[in-house]
Amino acid sequence: MMMTVEQVLAAQKANVETLLGLTAKAFEGVEKIVELNMSASKAALAESGENAKAMLSVKDAQELLALQSGLLQPLAEKTAAYSRHLYEIATGTSSEFTKAMESQAAEAQQKFTGMIDSAAKNAPAGSETAVAVMKSAVAAANNALESVQKAVKQATEVAEANFNAVANTATSTAKPASKKR
Repeated sequence: MMMTVEQVLAAQKANVETLLGLTAKAFEGVEKIVELNMSASKAALAESGENAKAMLSVKDAQELLALQSGLLQPLAEKTAAYSRHLYEIATGTSSEFTKAMESQAAEAQQKFTGMIDSAAKNAPAGSETAVAVMKSAVAAANNALESVQKAVKQATEVAEANFNAVANTATSTAKPASKKR
């Protein structure tokens, strides 16, 4: 099956559009990370100033210890929130890339299957066995690819659940630790 010039141009145009779309998504992700870092930096600077003023007004060691322990809880919560937000940005951006890649892979599989079917129709007499073997190999490759995609999705879900569990544990651990002091 030979591709016409129009088909090649259409495929190239679709590839360029996909690339431009993915590039735009990547820049959106970077912009979100920059915004997150700027707001976190501003908040940290403001809090540092307030904390420094509070420390300068401390009159004894017990008051200093109470102030320090009171700062641990919000810090742990803010760190966990920052990490969650950063993770959401990263997973959102990567999911866009994954969708595009899965779409491209499905389209390529479809075209390849079409080429195999076309070649099978035009195959000389007596090559039915070779065509059947080729179709079987393509089907096996497609099944393997689907299995890998499912495994990657499951691993991503497990990693996300573990990340959330660690973040929640860190936050809940910081609460009692700051109250004990």
